[in-house]
Amino acid sequence: MSDPTEKLGDLLPLSPDHNTERLAALKQLFPDLFTNEGGLNVDELKKVVDPKLVSETERYDFRWYGKTASKREAFTPSRAALVCDKARSVNPAKAGGNMIIEGENLEVLKLLTSSYRERVKFIYIDPPYNTGKDFVYSDRFAEGQRPYWEQTGVTEGGVKVDTNTDSDGRFHSNWLSMIHSRLLVARYLLRPDGLVFVSIDDTEVVNLRRVMDDVFGEECRLAQLVWKNKYNAGALTKGFSSVHEYILCYSRSEITNLTQPLNDEDIAQYKGRDAKFATRGGYVTQPLATSSKDPRPNLMYPITIGGREILPDKQWIWERTKVEAAIANDEVVVNETDGKVSVRVKQYLKDENGNLREKKPLSLFVGPFNQEGTKETDELLGDGIFTFPKPVALIKQLLSLTVNETKDTGGIHLDFFGGSGTTAQAVMELNKADGGNRQFVLVQLPELTAADSPAHQAGFKKISDITIKRNQLVITKIQKEAEALFPNDPQRQFADGLGFKVFKLAKSNFPRVEFAPDPDKTEAENIELLKQYIREKEATFHMQWERETVLDEVLLKNGFMLDYTLTPRPEFTKNEVFLAKDAHKESLICLDARIAPETVDHFKNHTEHFFICLELALDTTKKWNLRHHLGDKLKAF
Repeated sequence: MSDPTEKLGDLLPLSPDHNTERLAALKQLFPDLFTNEGGLNVDELKKVVDPKLVSETERYDFRWYGKTASKREAFTPSRAALVCDKARSVNPAKAGGNMIIEGENLEVLKLLTSSYRERVKFIYIDPPYNTGKDFVYSDRFAEGQRPYWEQTGVTEGGVKVDTNTDSDGRFHSNWLSMIHSRLLVARYLLRPDGLVFVSIDDTEVVNLRRVMDDVFGEECRLAQLVWKNKYNAGALTKGFSSVHEYILCYSRSEITNLTQPLNDEDIAQYKGRDAKFATRGGYVTQPLATSSKDPRPNLMYPITIGGREILPDKQWIWERTKVEAAIANDEVVVNETDGKVSVRVKQYLKDENGNLREKKPLSLFVGPFNQEGTKETDELLGDGIFTFPKPVALIKQLLSLTVNETKDTGGIHLDFFGGSGTTAQAVMELNKADGGNRQFVLVQLPELTAADSPAHQAGFKKISDITIKRNQLVITKIQKEAEALFPNDPQRQFADGLGFKVFKLAKSNFPRVEFAPDPDKTEAENIELLKQYIREKEATFHMQWERETVLDEVLLKNGFMLDYTLTPRPEFTKNEVFLAKDAHKESLICLDARIAPETVDHFKNHTEHFFICLELALDTTKKWNLRHHLGDKLKAF
C-alpha cells in the first residue's frame, strides 16, 4: 500500500522536504481528515473539495450509516440569525458576554463560528444518553427545514422532539450522527488550549469515545473520567447496580500540563510550620528518595545534613544541585526510626509569590452526587421541575482546571445542551468565589415540556424557559445575599453587575436568503431570477426590520461577538453611522436606506476602518467609489 502522505502532493503543492510538517499542521486543524492510525484519508479531503468526488462508502475504521451526511451537515453554512429577546433577558446592560440562546444547537453553533471561533475556553455538555426514552436532535430541525420553523413560528411555539428506540434499525447510528456533527462544529470554537467535557453513561460511552477520537484526535484525549454519582446502589437492577457515569475530556490541541485547585480537605493537610509560614503557609513532607523510577546514575549520590552523610537505597527524586539548594533553604527534614533514616522534603501550600499550590486531577470523581443537583434545582424552581440535573459543584470542578500552568479566571464557557442551566450557575459561583470574569454561553432547544409534567403545570412550556428562569433566580439569590454589604464591597459590586442576554434562533432578516434556485434553469437564468427576487423583496425591506435586530445579524456574520458596543460618530452629518467594537475588532456601520454622497466622500481620506452598510443603500457609482477607497474593507449586505 502506498504512503497516504504521498497522495497529498497530487492535491496540494507540497514541498517534498516539508511533508511531515505540513501534515502535522493539517492534522492540527482538521483531525477528522485522518485515519485512526494517523494517516491522511484522501477521500475525506476530497469530500471537503467536492463531496461528489467520493462515493458514500466510508473508509474510516469507525463507521456508521449517515456519517458522511453528518459531516456534510456540520459544514453546511447557516442562513439563520440570532435575535435578542429583551423581554426575557436579565439586566442586559450588565450582561457582558453572558448569553442564553434558545434554538436548535447545530444551527446556533454554526452562527457562532463567525465570531467565536477559537475563543471558547471550556465546553461542557450533557447530551441525551440515548437510553431509548430520551430524544435525539433531528437534522430535520436544520435551518431552512420546515418542521423547526413551523413549530417555533408562534410566540410560545416549541419543538416536539423525537425518541430513538431499539425498534429503529439505526439506533446507534442516529445518535452518532447527532453528536458527531455538533462536535465537529464545536471544535472550531475552542481555543488552542481549550478543553471539552462530555457527560455520558454506559449506553454510548464506547461510541462517544471513538467519535471524539475521530473529531479531536486520539492524541488529544486527556481522560475518560469516572464519576460516582450516586450514594448507594439502587434496588431495581438485574445485575450490577450502576453508581457511576463518565465524563470524556479532550483538548483542542495537545497540552503539556493539567492541574486543579486544592479543596478544603487538601489545604487542611498542610499543618507543618516554619519560618516561612507568613509567606508560604503550612507544609507537608514527601520522600526525597524513590525506588520506583528507572535507574538514573546522576540521582545516586550522597548528601550531607547535620554532619551526617546519607545515601538513598536506590536514588533521589532530584538532581544534586536542587537537593543542595533545598537543604540550604531548610526545606529538607531528616527522621530516624528504629535505626532507619528517612529524608523528606517540604512541600509548601504556597509558592514563592504567595500563589496557592495546585494538584494533579484524578480520573475518579467521588461525588458530588445526583441528589445534590436535584436539591439545587428543587430549591430554586420547585419540586420535580427538572429531572436529573448535574450538580453545580461537578461543573465547577471541571471548569476550575488550569491548562499549561496558566491560571485564567476569564474566558468563555459554552454549554450547547443547556438543560436546566447548571453551567451558567457554576460560572457565576466561580466568579463570586475568586473575582473572575468568566462568561457563559448556553444553548437550549425550545423543547416542549410534557403536558402532565410538573414543569408544564408550573408554567414552563419549554425546557428553555427553565434554563432562563433558573439563572434569573440564581442572580436574584446572589443579589439578595449581598444587600447587607456596603456598596464598595467587591461582593456587592459583583452581585450588582450580574446579568445575561437571551437570544433566539430566527430566520434571517434579509429575505434574499430564502431564494431557492430553479434546478431546471441555467446558472445565468437563476442569477437573473435572484436579482429580480432581491429587488422585489428589498423594496419593502425597511418596512419590516428593527435596526437592533439587523445589527445583531450583520455584526455576528461579520465576525463581531454579541457583546459589541456601538458609539455614534458625529463626523457623519448626513447618515447615522456608528462605531461597532468588541474585544477583537471594530468597524463603522450604517443601516440607513441611502448612503449620502458626503458619507462616501469621507472615506477618500479616512480608510482606517471597515465600513458595513446595506447593499440596497448604494447605487452603482457609490459602490464603485467606496470600493475604490476601501477595497476589501467595504462590506455591503
